[in-house]
Amino acid sequence: MFKGIRPIQYGGHEVWPLIEGGKGVAATNHASAGAWAAAGGIGTVSAVNADSYDAEGRIIPQIYRALTRRERHEELIQYAIEGAVQQVRRAFDIAGGKGAININVLWEMGGAQRVLHGVLERTRGMVAGVTCGAGMPYKLSEIAASYNVSYLPIVSSARAFRALWKRAYSKAQEWLAAVVYEDPWLAGGHNGLSNAEDPRRPEDPYPRVKALRETMREGGIPDSVPIVMAGGVWYLRDWENWIDNPELGQIAFQFGTRPLLTQESPIPQRWKDKLTQIMPGEVLLHRFSPTGFYSSAVRNPFLRNLEARSERQIPYSTEQAGDHQYSLDVGVKGKNFWVTLGDLQRAREWHGHGFTEALKTPDNTLVFVTPEEKAIIRKDQADCMGCLSQCQFSSWADSETNSTGRLADPRSFCIQKTLQDIAHGGDTDENLMFAGHGAYRFRQDPFYSNGFVPTVKQLIDRILTGD
Repeated sequence: MFKGIRPIQYGGHEVWPLIEGGKGVAATNHASAGAWAAAGGIGTVSAVNADSYDAEGRIIPQIYRALTRRERHEELIQYAIEGAVQQVRRAFDIAGGKGAININVLWEMGGAQRVLHGVLERTRGMVAGVTCGAGMPYKLSEIAASYNVSYLPIVSSARAFRALWKRAYSKAQEWLAAVVYEDPWLAGGHNGLSNAEDPRRPEDPYPRVKALRETMREGGIPDSVPIVMAGGVWYLRDWENWIDNPELGQIAFQFGTRPLLTQESPIPQRWKDKLTQIMPGEVLLHRFSPTGFYSSAVRNPFLRNLEARSERQIPYSTEQAGDHQYSLDVGVKGKNFWVTLGDLQRAREWHGHGFTEALKTPDNTLVFVTPEEKAIIRKDQADCMGCLSQCQFSSWADSETNSTGRLADPRSFCIQKTLQDIAHGGDTDENLMFAGHGAYRFRQDPFYSNGFVPTVKQLIDRILTGD
């Protein structure tokens, strides 16, 4: 047992201060969460468009039959509630009364509040807590408390927590079980980098977490309420000076990337195989997500294609002005787009390489794509089912008008489509593949040598040694 690691009280149980990261669409389910809880930790069911099962136990494909986005959005919410309820019930059974089961939701997912109400109403007594990030979830405390469930907000700065505390959480302090600090430079998936922070200059998490604890103390929150360190956590021995540290108070640890490579992990085999091949620097912190947030994913051909698409981009003017004196004669038909001489030459070169279609972006630029890419982009935008509260790629918004009021952005992608595809056996080169920046350690850690894939129990036992 690694020194200083002791069980904590959570959800009426004594549990290890080890939390399974919730991750997103179908990357964490009943099998992984139930096993994590059964091993004495806090398992987390992803309640982000979770899978449902038919009577034979087969996954029910999430097919959208309605003609309008608003109606498809309703289908999405029903799928989401039913799937998460089934996952929680199965995880609870697997846990067998040990550990605890949390659910994870993204505040910026479509219908987040309705999904949360729908799931918690039908899983009373099974869910210990709700972790929630990707946005500022002010209503989280109120919703969780109404079902006698704890809440664990995910933040990336003391400032974000202070805003949440002052506006809402101080009114439901007794249900605040922990605050998750997610390192915005190292965590996989969507990250909470603010405009004041430089994505190319990672900051040491220690002073940031110390500031978070000081903010919590200002609010009268006792040190026994843990801060959960998330993002970049691999070995507990790397965090030795955090454990039993009076400056930080109680610390727990969240593991997102390591549990992907377990026998109970629901991700497909080819995704697991790919994890063992990732090299240092191959996880990219990027801005292509339709959420508008930074996010971290493996820099595979899918992501490289998005990078290349954004590089084939030129600004334009609808009238002759300044340096924009040249009429664009490729990629656009019968419309006046004025560009600089250098951009005109670039556009002609891209056109010659097969990127013959110019698509407008919300920033008064044009990106050049192949006819095949254009067809996919337009189809994906038309098929939108409102999986986000606001989507840059399709212009959907969960509002009265159902529009962001901005032009749909062809530099982004349909996140629901790609995450569902990779989670259910799709090509790991042709889909978004989220991972934390420490994923390269699968190659280096002797625990995984000779292709060894542990059970969740074996992984937790290993983690508890410090390794």
